Amino acid sequence: MTTLKQTPSQTVGPYFAYGLCPEQYNFDLKSLFTNELADREAAGEHITLIGQVFDGDGAAIGDAMIEVQQVDSEGRYPQSREDVAKTGFRGFARFGTGTDPQKRFIFETVKPGRASPDEAPHLNVIVTMRGMLLHTFTRVYFDDETAANDKDPVLASVPAERRATLVAKREAKGGKAVYRFDIHMQGPKETVFFDL
Repeated sequence: MTTLKQTPSQTVGPYFAYGLCPEQYNFDLKSLFTNELADREAAGEHITLIGQVFDGDGAAIGDAMIEVQQVDSEGRYPQSREDVAKTGFRGFARFGTGTDPQKRFIFETVKPGRASPDEAPHLNVIVTMRGMLLHTFTRVYFDDETAANDKDPVLASVPAERRATLVAKREAKGGKAVYRFDIHMQGPKETVFFDL
């Protein structure tokens, strides 16, 4: 009797490493995206987002891939390659936690503006990892945007006691703004994920 094995569509497996982040994992393929959403020339306050993905036991996960999408400092998404070349802002990045010694994700970007008057500045995040057949969606808000966060309809839809799981904490490191945001897949600190 022939035993059938899993196919790429049935498990994340290692496929994202050489298919989506090949340069980061030292494969001889070109990556379409890196962990940089904005070049140095891009307008706005340049920030770094750093965090880890934790399992239900509190252990850092070394095989997660994080994708981030955001608007620029003026609240606009890039519309074309020409727009990206002109502004230095790509608006999308990805990072595999398996290449960082501390199993972190690190993104270089600019702090986003408001995409609409009622939305607080935020990043859209997708989490993919081994054992998950479907990726998860979450958001990152900023702890120094309290007034905007209080009015954001998506954040307001989250129970008050869980909102902190969506808010990155600002730290000043070497004169640059660094935001810390950890993703907890399960457990008492589980991050709020959205059903999109």
